[in-house]
Amino acid sequence: MTLPHTATNATGADRTFQVDLRGLVDLLSHHLYSSPRVYLRELLQNAVDALTARHALATDAPADALGIRLYADGSVVRVEDDGVGLTEADVHAFLATIGRSSKRAEGIAEQRGDFIGQFGIGLLSCFLVADEIRVLSRSARTPDAPAVEWRGHGDGSYRVRTLPASAHPRPGTTVTLTPRADAGEWTRPAQVHALARHFGSLLRHPVSFTDGTGGPGTVVNPEPAPWAHTHRTPGARSRALAEYGAEVFGFTPLDTIELDLPAVGLKGIACVLPEAVPAGRRHGHRVHVKGMLLSEQAEEILPDWAFFVRCVIDAESLRPTASRESLYEDDTLAAVRDALAERLRGWIARTAASDPELLGRFLQVHHLAVKSLAVHDDDILRMLLPWLPFETTDGHTALDEFARTHRTVLVTSSVEEFRQVAAIASAAGLGVVNGGYTYDRELVHRLPEIRPEVSVADLDPATLTAHLDPVDRETELAAASYLAQARDALAAFDCDVALRTFQPASAPALLVDSREARHERTRSQLAREQQGGLWGDILGALQQEAPRAQLILNQLNPLVRTALAIDEPELARTSAEALYGQAALLSRRPLRPAESSLINRSFLDLLAHALRKDR
Repeated sequence: MTLPHTATNATGADRTFQVDLRGLVDLLSHHLYSSPRVYLRELLQNAVDALTARHALATDAPADALGIRLYADGSVVRVEDDGVGLTEADVHAFLATIGRSSKRAEGIAEQRGDFIGQFGIGLLSCFLVADEIRVLSRSARTPDAPAVEWRGHGDGSYRVRTLPASAHPRPGTTVTLTPRADAGEWTRPAQVHALARHFGSLLRHPVSFTDGTGGPGTVVNPEPAPWAHTHRTPGARSRALAEYGAEVFGFTPLDTIELDLPAVGLKGIACVLPEAVPAGRRHGHRVHVKGMLLSEQAEEILPDWAFFVRCVIDAESLRPTASRESLYEDDTLAAVRDALAERLRGWIARTAASDPELLGRFLQVHHLAVKSLAVHDDDILRMLLPWLPFETTDGHTALDEFARTHRTVLVTSSVEEFRQVAAIASAAGLGVVNGGYTYDRELVHRLPEIRPEVSVADLDPATLTAHLDPVDRETELAAASYLAQARDALAAFDCDVALRTFQPASAPALLVDSREARHERTRSQLAREQQGGLWGDILGALQQEAPRAQLILNQLNPLVRTALAIDEPELARTSAEALYGQAALLSRRPLRPAESSLINRSFLDLLAHALRKDR
């Protein structure tokens, strides 16, 4: 086989490019097609395109009068169609030349949009499983056309013969493969039948299969696409589509969304996943083009935020890539993606308006997906933000319900900050939302756009400490000596110590320390260590006054009251270190090595003191 292109040598004579067919087949198998199984899809596709061309010649022919027949008995694989067929000139032009498509033939080129194939290399995929391909065809364009036989071999040789019309009594084409011994995995009768069902279950032309055992043939695509059925009630239709989704994807959908874009001839369903998936994980979707399965992993058909659904669609106008295993990224695909996104938004809007129970189940599972959508979609924000669940000091609750209790909503910038203050803020009556999760802080700050009577502010240490009750003057004076020793013990951690009263009384201490403050202290420390060098000068120029952490002791706690009365300096220092370590552990933030060492040392010192006291 040769490419129809020439090159000129020094003497001016034209020479023809030579193609190593075995090398080309190896290239296809390893770099174009994902698996040898695509050979059957290519044969089915060629048969469907031939039938499409045949219907263009005889527009009055019933759609089910012309079909495709498959046969496999372990020694041969045969695909027969009632399509337009080929003349001898077509065989020489299209089967013996790599890269030219029969769809470019005169009288058919203007109808290319009706065909699945666009690249004219599909027949080569048969060499992935066979060393010989036999094509026997008879053209439907001429009533008395003879039959034409083409035999191609894996070494690049081929032979063409003209045979009597009786060799192929009906117009159409029969392709016969003689499988290689190592291709049994893909050419056994049961596998051929399974592949035909896999690729052709939604084809509009009848496809049958026979396995050579003498039994009756089976219909590969007995039912039309599920969305083409009519049902007595909307509920019956919804259940039927859900059953189809469960059959295809292996899960019972939370709901099904019908997809219909007449402009591109697209129909299908989106199945809402019944379980949450990690944010950003994109599921592959099952995409058919004109009934032929193109891909089961087409991620590009939906936007990134729509990872809560999996789709089955069949489209007329989407353009496949050369391998016909994915979609070509063009303006049509972009428009389809946007239109399908609008269908998903519309489903969310209808569910919010008419089915609160389904909405609740959906948000419980997929709140993160909806939050990611709400960040960029004002309509979804206004519609669903009040119903989205957030982690708050009142537990996991909808933001609207939380705002009815707390007209001032405070939001933390990190998960660890929320965990530091949650119990104490709750006891103080403050309404705090954990803003440390993806999208949460940004969304909470947009709540006043929907509920103008609610105000939102970031929670900072000053806000929290302002809500803690000060102790009386006498108590503070009595504790002054202990507080001074505690401040001295914790100076190495840039931590101040204060005495307050707050609930719950079971909490001995609260460590107030933001992530930004820790970063600033770390930068200041680096600047001091590298003073005089270039890096030290840079850090020094960036340096601000380093904010200090604050260990707030709870005077209502019995343990703290006992510690305040300690008059032994070393024991006072050790108890302050132990209280700091316990508060740091409760904050659930990563501990610095020095803090881990302090916790171990203070525990051992307190244990040693207790043992000495017992003697």
